[in-house]
Amino acid sequence: MQTRLFAAPSPHIHGGEKTPRIMGDVVLALIPALAVSIYALGWRVLMITAISIVSCVLFEYLIQRFLLKGRNTIGDLSAVVTGLLLAFNLPVGIPWWIVVIGALVAIGIGKMTFGGLGCNPFNPALTGRIFLLIAYPVQMTDWTTSVPDALSGSTALADFKLQYVTNAVSFDNHNFLDMLLGDMNGSMGEIGALALILGGLYLLVRRVITWHIPVAVLGTMIIFSVCAAIPMGGAMLWQMPTFHLLAGGALLGAIFMATDYATSPMTHKGMIIYGIGIGAITMIIRLWGAYPEGMSFAIFIMNAVTPLINKYCRPKRFGTK
Repeated sequence: MQTRLFAAPSPHIHGGEKTPRIMGDVVLALIPALAVSIYALGWRVLMITAISIVSCVLFEYLIQRFLLKGRNTIGDLSAVVTGLLLAFNLPVGIPWWIVVIGALVAIGIGKMTFGGLGCNPFNPALTGRIFLLIAYPVQMTDWTTSVPDALSGSTALADFKLQYVTNAVSFDNHNFLDMLLGDMNGSMGEIGALALILGGLYLLVRRVITWHIPVAVLGTMIIFSVCAAIPMGGAMLWQMPTFHLLAGGALLGAIFMATDYATSPMTHKGMIIYGIGIGAITMIIRLWGAYPEGMSFAIFIMNAVTPLINKYCRPKRFGTK
């Protein structure tokens, strides 16, 4: 009887988790934030989200079918998650055709160019979002909407940026409870802080993510915020970190985007280093950079650093002391 030996790359021991199950959990975790967005901004949220998801799935199918000529991968639901996260990073009033362009960049350049799921060095949804922010800055920062009674005007971070530059920071116009419940301006998926937290807890319970990256990101942002508030003293010592955690894409980025398996480090030590980097870069941009928000750029930069982190934070080899 002949024994056959097969050589294959790691991992050699597989768990029972399947990609569709993991991606399905991410979709479920994002539903509360989607519901808050619909309540605050109107039913156009569903249209933009549907266009983004359908476009991402369609582009992945077409690229696999006619360019890569490989196995159909749309069944793993990763394109659905990319489309949902891309929509969450867009203003509700954005033209539909810009959403389609963003989906093409996210899937075609951010994902399939590198070989598909697991091979991409950068988060696909962030790739699409950053491209759109550079290519269409006016549309990507237009927070007005035609929905009656919906929010319009500048974002909380934009207001903070102006106040910080002029040394006139005040949080009197920002009700933190309203920010927690979704009563603020911003991209569609970042306005419901409480909904995002609930989604993150669900992912932790389901063991889709671990605590290391979100805690490292948000903890670093708190430290930076407190340090920036020390010269102001008083209530600023708790108002500043609370504001920066609830405003903008801090929670969406830390919980749902920075934790992407393909673009984040493999070890817990590496995840903490990665998260600290994201939190620090985010706050540096928010406090002293040209943009009021820095989460997308911070994650994108640290995605590029992930291979280096993996190199120096390798797990111990099996059988070694």
